[in-house]
Amino acid sequence: MPYELYYWAGIQGRGEFVRLALEEADIEYIDVARTTGGDEKMMRLMRRERARPSFAPPFLKVGSVTIGQTANILLFLGERHGLSPKSDVGRFWTHQLQLTMADLIAEVHDGHHPIAGSLYYEDQLTEAARRTKYLREERLPKYLGYFERVLAQNGNWLVGRRLTYADLSLFQIVEGLRYAFPKAIKRLERNCTRLTGHHDRVASRPRIAAHLSSDRRLPFTNDDLFRQYPELDS
Repeated sequence: MPYELYYWAGIQGRGEFVRLALEEADIEYIDVARTTGGDEKMMRLMRRERARPSFAPPFLKVGSVTIGQTANILLFLGERHGLSPKSDVGRFWTHQLQLTMADLIAEVHDGHHPIAGSLYYEDQLTEAARRTKYLREERLPKYLGYFERVLAQNGNWLVGRRLTYADLSLFQIVEGLRYAFPKAIKRLERNCTRLTGHHDRVASRPRIAAHLSSDRRLPFTNDDLFRQYPELDS
């Protein structure tokens, strides 16, 4: 049976990190959000799951098992479909990198929603401008510099000699940051040439390239995780 991916309709969000892994591993899956009544199907499953309920999407249904949290889903896919090393040390290191990326993603989101996710961006403009200034000038250089160092130590990929799900996620982060902060990221990438090369290697992989050029790849929008507000980019 194909896997079932549950996420909000119309946006990439955290669901895209899972989609990239499913596409690279050539796994048959149903993107439930793209089916009729996808959001309602997702909410109905969340209400029905009582023993191990998911806090929020994305979650992946594999037969009778439902797995939630992006990093947890990727851990599962990595082990089952060859997107992570077989050794415990390698698997935990890949998972550690993914959790660090989860921290980065949360900080990016909090840049445009620093007070509350339930408020509109327009309700927190002053706070967003102040928060994002530190994100651009301090936090992004620290995160991207960290991954640049990991690549410098390891080579073409983050872990070992083969692509892992962490590589796919790092690619997606660079894509999102280029959309959200084109000016700031252009400057930062001058000092992160390995990161840029890594992004291009992932983008050129046949299955990823096919996904990026298909209608399965939704565009970035300002209803998404990565948002483009020119006033926050300098």
